Amino acid sequence: MDLFAEMLLRETGGCRLSPTYRRRLERIPVLGRSRFARNTDRLLNRHFDLPRFLRDKVRQFDCFHVVDHSYAQVIHTLPAERTGVYCHDLDTFRCLLEPTKEPRPWWFRKMAQRILTGMQRAAVVFYSTFAVREQIERYGVIEPARLVHAPCGVSDEYLVPSASEIDPNSEPFLLHVGSCIPRKRIDVLLTVFAQLRQRHPNLRLVKIGGEWSNEQRQLLEQFQLGEWIEHHVGLDRRTLASYYQRAAVVLLPSEAEGFGLPVIEALACGAVVVASDFPVLREVGGEAVIYQPVGNIPAWVDCIDRLLKAPNLAPAIAVRRQQAARFTWQAHAKTILSAYERLVDEAE
Repeated sequence: MDLFAEMLLRETGGCRLSPTYRRRLERIPVLGRSRFARNTDRLLNRHFDLPRFLRDKVRQFDCFHVVDHSYAQVIHTLPAERTGVYCHDLDTFRCLLEPTKEPRPWWFRKMAQRILTGMQRAAVVFYSTFAVREQIERYGVIEPARLVHAPCGVSDEYLVPSASEIDPNSEPFLLHVGSCIPRKRIDVLLTVFAQLRQRHPNLRLVKIGGEWSNEQRQLLEQFQLGEWIEHHVGLDRRTLASYYQRAAVVLLPSEAEGFGLPVIEALACGAVVVASDFPVLREVGGEAVIYQPVGNIPAWVDCIDRLLKAPNLAPAIAVRRQQAARFTWQAHAKTILSAYERLVDEAE
């Protein structure tokens, strides 16, 4: 979500409010290296330190914008009539909206409820895709009159042609950009890659972002993929763009997304994209993306195999770039700024 804040600040000249992160349990020897310590410190910073920090800022600004709905609990501290929040998806509230599908302990539900009620207090709620809006309306989370469509954009780094040419003799690689959380279906990614290597022995996979789960590490060992995967975390956008530009195919096998930012980033770089077939990605990728059924491994393997053998089967590069050009951070920021200008006008 730092990207959203960075782009808004660049386009609007606003002020970023973010307190210094305090490490408590993480400073304790031995315990501090545990996931429990990291998660506890994160919760304390989000739910105690951040609201306390913002309490002193209430009178200093006309409007407040929360760039990530999972921080919406701060709206209980801020003036709700002058505050908006960007809702990327409803994952944070799944334990409340579909409790049988995502059971959680009572304390987690209580925390999610406070975040949800915070978002419901906001004067305006921005969303990235009409598919997300449909979910918001279906669950009755926010009144439609307070919803504003503000799609994501493509950063400048992805719009600049690569200075380096692709070596025709280099080994081809597939690319995945994103986290390793369950909905990203990394199990599908690794299984598809393993089966493709039987047909293309020199094929590699570049994975950017995320931390392997124990289950995913087991798949890596089971398929003996370790030496064929290049894993990076924390790359700058210019470096990431070079990977998009050089990849044979960019894969997005997720089962759910709020927007799917890697889709338009890859298309802006002229990359061939194969993505899961569901409404959000159809909305974002349009006719520039090749779609495959969610989790259908044979279909994914056959599709990518054909593209590796005949890249011209993909949508034309002009079509890919034109689709990405529909999304700009300038339009994103203009939409958000206009919404706050209306709030200020209505308050006067």
